[in-house]
Amino acid sequence: MNTETPDLSRAYKVLSLTAVATFLVSLDTSIVVVAKNSIQADLGHPTLLSWVFSAYSIAYAAGLLTAGRFADVNGRKRSFMRGLAIFSIGSVLCGLAPTAPLLIAARIIQALGGAQLTPASLALVLPEFPVEKRTVAIGIWGAVGGLAAAAGPSAGGLLVDVLSWRWMFFINVPFCIFTLIVGNRFLHESKDPNATKNVDLVGTALGFPGVALVTLAIVQSGDWGWVDTRTTGSLLAGLLLLALFVQRCSSVADPLLDLSLFKLPFVVAANIAGLFFSIGFLGMWLLNTQWLQAVWGYSPAMSGLAIAPGPVAAALLAAPMGRMAMKWGHARVLMLGSVLLSFGTLMFSLQIQPTPNYVADLLPWMIITGAGVGCSMSTLSAAASAFLPPAKFAMGSALNTTMRQIGSALGAALAGSLVISASRILEEAVRTETAPVFTDAVFADFDRAWQVMAAIYLFAGLVMLALYRKPTEEQMAEAGQVSFVD
Repeated sequence: MNTETPDLSRAYKVLSLTAVATFLVSLDTSIVVVAKNSIQADLGHPTLLSWVFSAYSIAYAAGLLTAGRFADVNGRKRSFMRGLAIFSIGSVLCGLAPTAPLLIAARIIQALGGAQLTPASLALVLPEFPVEKRTVAIGIWGAVGGLAAAAGPSAGGLLVDVLSWRWMFFINVPFCIFTLIVGNRFLHESKDPNATKNVDLVGTALGFPGVALVTLAIVQSGDWGWVDTRTTGSLLAGLLLLALFVQRCSSVADPLLDLSLFKLPFVVAANIAGLFFSIGFLGMWLLNTQWLQAVWGYSPAMSGLAIAPGPVAAALLAAPMGRMAMKWGHARVLMLGSVLLSFGTLMFSLQIQPTPNYVADLLPWMIITGAGVGCSMSTLSAAASAFLPPAKFAMGSALNTTMRQIGSALGAALAGSLVISASRILEEAVRTETAPVFTDAVFADFDRAWQVMAAIYLFAGLVMLALYRKPTEEQMAEAGQVSFVD
């Protein structure tokens, strides 16, 4: 082992390199949304194709906790490189898939690779920066992921229109190869020096399916219904497995998830607030996209471009707000972001009209909500990860990302249930090949849904204010004691 003084020039190069992989994983979460019709026309099986999106989300969420501990035990660089290779192989298989079942299987491979590289990527970045600079670095890292998720529909629409849906997956490959080549030469290895060599397999056997079943119930609740036996059975089985997983983690010497993390107030606050932030973010994003495409008649690519000012504002503000969080406090900056998000989302419900008027009805509130995301994204990720003990970097990142994935699934399910009348009208219009006709009741559903998301954003900020406590001097000192493997 050797301990090094952080070199900021090198640190930002590491951040840039790992951000490429993070961008691709986040992009593939949302990029397939716009290609459903094209894939269906090519492969058939319309019922199965809903799993092209769902299977990725479920497998990604389920794999994170195991992958986080694996990275801390066996090496963050090794996990990052292996995850990137698996993600690349999955991308090639997706692009070549001749049938819907094989496409779904390839998406699961993609997701498992993404789950392995995501916590490892942040764990590679954190040791490169001094503690006081990590909030800014995490802000940039998180902004890249958020920008990719928001840009997915627009990028996917352009690729489908110009080339074919298969190129949504092939486009990943050259970036993966570049990152693998450069990363192998450039990245430092780091790990938990006190961990045993083996990941707890019993904990994995409980935690992986537990998260998968809970996420499955949430993701499929829109199609199955919350009272359907498949939904309730999956949810109850998942919660039971997670309860056994927690019990296992409390009783073994080297657990998959170190429960002592929950004794850190900044970790607890950031993860709970992050869960609700993700509910609001995914819900708002889906509502905006559906309104633009269903009511205003925008194409997928056009709707992506219309939403783009929000992610751009978020990306521009993420790093500056990270610096402000170190000065003002993370809870205050998140509260500012929550207020901006709540206000902007509420204005969607008050201002937007069925007749398209982008500049007056949408653009100002996209910029305001984007600014709110810029305040919130860096703050939540930094509060959850920047001040962790170095041995828990990947584990803490995996916990935070898992909470956000579950929140995103809840947000999608909630948004879908609140505007289900619009979805039914659209399905009927597609079936009868006629133009959809929306009533005032449908518009009222959208308004109510935006108001619910606004309230959730505000609640996330209040949770952070109530629970967050800045790390002690001792915790800050421990967080800065990083080392690399020779």
